Parts: sequence; structure tokens; C-alpha cells
Amino acid sequence: MQISYPDWLTPQFVYVTLSAVVAVLIWIEGEMLKKTDGKLPKSKFFQFSSLLDTIWFFISVVALYVIDLAPLAIAVPAAYGIYTTFGWIYGTRLLKRKGIPDSPKDLVIPAKYIAYSQSFSLIFFALCLLVLSAPWLPISQ
Repeated sequence: MQISYPDWLTPQFVYVTLSAVVAVLIWIEGEMLKKTDGKLPKSKFFQFSSLLDTIWFFISVVALYVIDLAPLAIAVPAAYGIYTTFGWIYGTRLLKRKGIPDSPKDLVIPAKYIAYSQSFSLIFFALCLLVLSAPWLPISQ
């Protein structure tokens, strides 16, 4: 017995849709960090979301090579890879200014980094929506 899927349910659609979910999670994480003044929230949801954000970088790299992405859709994993790489660099530089704490409990995420992440999440979410709606838009593929 073979399961047939709708024509629109492609690996690209699944990856880009899940990328949009990751964008929303990044926004929520930022809001959670704002409420705790940059201290890491003691929340299973926050821990899961942060882990998923990190794993999504590696999934995005694999997606570039494994999924047959449309030219516009290539921007999604490329953007996430760039965001993550520069985020590691930017976050490290911001932490070095204040000094790296001895314990994760003492870690305070700088407001500038939270703003960086949330700004990216908005743009990334819009990019995902553009890629998902591209087949119905009057743009050349």
C-alpha cells in the first residue's frame, strides 16, 4: 500500500513551513528573555525552543544539499545559516564586553542580542511566507 500525498506537500513546503514556526519561536524566546531582563528563563518550553533553534541550523545546512529547493526558497536556509553564524559571533562579542560569567545561572543575554534575534525572526517569517506564497504570486520563479 502506497500513501499518496497532495502535490503541494513537498519537502520544500515542509521545510519552509517549519522554518516559519522556528521564526515564531525565536520571537517568543525574545519576549521571554525580556520578561526576565535577559536571564535565562527556567522553562522547559524555553529550553526546548532554544535547542530546536540550534538544531535548525544543522537542518538548514542539510536542506541546502538534500532538498531540491526553488531559487527563491534557497534564501530560507541560507538566511538562517547566516543569522546563526553571525549570531554566535555577535553574541560572543557582546558577552566579552561584560565578561563571561562563571555559571549559566549568571548569564544575562544583552538587550542588543535579543533585538537582533527578534528583528531576524520578523524578516525570516516574512521570507518564509513569501516563499510559501510564491507559486500564487506574479513573480518569476
